[in-house]
Amino acid sequence: MSLFGTRRGTEAASFPSEGRLPGFDGATGWLNSAPLTPAELRGKVVLVDFWTYTCINWLRTLGYVRAWAGKYESHGLVTIGVHTPEFAFERDVDNVREAVAEMNVRYPVALDPNYAVWQAFANNAWPAVYIADAEGQIRYHHLGEGAYEECERVIQQLLTDAGHAEVGDELVSVSLEGFEVQADWENLGSSETYLGSEQARNFARGVPASGLNLNQWTLSGDWAVEPRASVLEGSEGAIAFRFHARDVNLVMGPPRKGASVPFHVLVDGEPPGDGHGFDVDEQGHGTVTQQRLHQLVREPGSIADRTFEITFHEPGVEGYCFTFG
Repeated sequence: MSLFGTRRGTEAASFPSEGRLPGFDGATGWLNSAPLTPAELRGKVVLVDFWTYTCINWLRTLGYVRAWAGKYESHGLVTIGVHTPEFAFERDVDNVREAVAEMNVRYPVALDPNYAVWQAFANNAWPAVYIADAEGQIRYHHLGEGAYEECERVIQQLLTDAGHAEVGDELVSVSLEGFEVQADWENLGSSETYLGSEQARNFARGVPASGLNLNQWTLSGDWAVEPRASVLEGSEGAIAFRFHARDVNLVMGPPRKGASVPFHVLVDGEPPGDGHGFDVDEQGHGTVTQQRLHQLVREPGSIADRTFEITFHEPGVEGYCFTFG
């Protein structure tokens, strides 16, 4: 239930101040903009969106953030993405720049590889939205997915309070595709699972794919389970996961920039067919060429417990994390 059944149309005091908007001095660089300072932001309503480009939770919010940035910029909203990396390869500016272009992120992006801006906000999650009023006071924040109407109502109210009476109360309408499609929450029975030793759970070492219980995963072939990823050292190897979800996504990458590793996906021992993700074809064939999130399964039919297998045909591929939707 939205909080704005009673809040819409109230004064700004309905949103108590959470403190001043920190500056972005800790950013090591900017994309789509010159560095923005508190002085330049004075008089603007500011939305700050913490993200990292492989995060499926953030990707499912992007359609809304992009739409708000486009609709309300002319009314005095400044949207700033703060890219704070989770994985080491997300610190690479070229990787972030490529993601910004591919994901159609046109608003300013502050690069935060050292977590300085993250710490200035005392932030602790991806995604996270902070909205500050025209006086530079944070009036609202939300961690995680959802609350899209709440966020937009706050934007509208703070812009109205700043003197932009023409904002109105109509909400954005978004057309979501690819990673931005919302999760099938009612049928989602599998959760984020890391493949590195620091955070790995439900690893069924030595168990064949056919013997996995729900949400267990296993490796076959010669793999090195490193702190942040599982790395294929042999000429061929596979990862299997027993899952319950519409979507299967995997953060993975080739051994180096410019390299490519072919792979083949099976679901319950068969090619995915109509259930293939956009990074594979109907026969389950695909190629890893970038360090990013890959969508491998999007099941159009009924959801049940299934076994996912991905086999790589060359060494060096790095598998970081499964996510589901």
